[in-house]
Amino acid sequence: MASPFLPAAEIFKAYDIRGIVDKTLTAEAVRSIGQALGSEAVGRGLQTVAIGRDGRLSGAELANALAEGLHAAGVDTLDIGCVPTPVTYFAAHHLGAHSCVSVTGSHNPPDYNGLKMVLAGETLFGEKILALRRRIADGNLVRAAQAGKGSKADVIDAYITRIVGDIKLARPMKIAIDCGNGVAGAVAPTLFRRLGCEVTELFCEVDGRFPNHHPDPSKPENLRDLIRALAETDAELGLAFDGDGDRLGVVTKDGEIIYPDRQLMLFAADVLERVPGGEVIYDVKCTRNLAGWIRAKGGKPTMWNTGHALIKAKLKETAAPLAGEMSGHMFFKERWYGFDDGLYAGARLLEILSKHCDASKVLKSLPNAVCTPELNIKMNEGEPFELVRQLQENAAFSGASELITLDGVRAEYADGFGLARPSNTTPVVVLRFEADDGAALARIQQAFREAIHAVWPGLPLPF
Repeated sequence: MASPFLPAAEIFKAYDIRGIVDKTLTAEAVRSIGQALGSEAVGRGLQTVAIGRDGRLSGAELANALAEGLHAAGVDTLDIGCVPTPVTYFAAHHLGAHSCVSVTGSHNPPDYNGLKMVLAGETLFGEKILALRRRIADGNLVRAAQAGKGSKADVIDAYITRIVGDIKLARPMKIAIDCGNGVAGAVAPTLFRRLGCEVTELFCEVDGRFPNHHPDPSKPENLRDLIRALAETDAELGLAFDGDGDRLGVVTKDGEIIYPDRQLMLFAADVLERVPGGEVIYDVKCTRNLAGWIRAKGGKPTMWNTGHALIKAKLKETAAPLAGEMSGHMFFKERWYGFDDGLYAGARLLEILSKHCDASKVLKSLPNAVCTPELNIKMNEGEPFELVRQLQENAAFSGASELITLDGVRAEYADGFGLARPSNTTPVVVLRFEADDGAALARIQQAFREAIHAVWPGLPLPF
């Protein structure tokens, strides 16, 4: 029997598999990964894996290749079709498989795709993703005498029904939603109408070329159309979703972007009313205002590493009822399953805001600071990690009261913070700055400019 194809090492990321279609991520590579994943599943006594895919043009071919690999190991598959990633996670629960793979490139450009993998309720990340490639390299693959079988399942209606059964709006709301031609468009309009909303749709036709704007709500430029729609219609609130529907963006009636760390304040206040003393987990990119807010609401704040799989593992370890990331991933364990779900988070947000006559006023009253969105230093593969390592070991940030190296370098000041961390999905260093005023922000950015250029002279910076 021919040796299995060994995929490129660079596609095995910290918390998923991701690469450029037909270059680093080929059908042949995904078939091998499927057999390795199937072999791991067999070793754990698992029989069935649900497979969903986002709207990218390569999705169907890669999902089929994945299924072929799983079948070769003797594992059955349930094809749930073109659905948001959280619907794939839901399917694992709803169909009793407890294991799933979402074939998705998330918020990456159209020529990317990837795999987010869950076995027996555990999201694979780090060493467990690298172990799949080692299985392939070592030929440590199950070759079943009887191949697994594939079948289809439709869970979208069950997903929507489950949310509608959980969420109750105090009044009907008029909202605008921007799906950026991502796969959330296949579900979001129906979901929010069934919750009782009047919905203005923007780019809800699923199109893997993303012809209107990139489906990444963490970038302000991708929210311009939603801001315009709020100005031109009677919608009172705007919701935006990323390419695979697991992240949420929020815009007020007057066009203010409510970044996810402020959204998390509202969610924490709500959840902690029912779970007094509960732990709330947030990533290193979030505002300094969050910890004090959570404590004031009777909760326990915990800063953690960025990354949906890393946050989910921490959520499981701590039994926290809620977690969130600056990128827009929200994880509700209270009343939900603990996986990141932009659609469900949007519904929870509306449930809270519907109790007030002015939704925007509630959002705008949340503690705020002068801050930047995520800024990216574009580098070559591997360089972001080397730059951040040098900053951790050598950099001096003048005036900083504390250096947090949990995930990158976060320099804390009396009046703000700066952060530099390597992305685990694309070859960039992610930066974020926050301060009490513009002068403090400029000073902290200058400290980072000097620190970065001290270890990497001449590097072009986006600030």
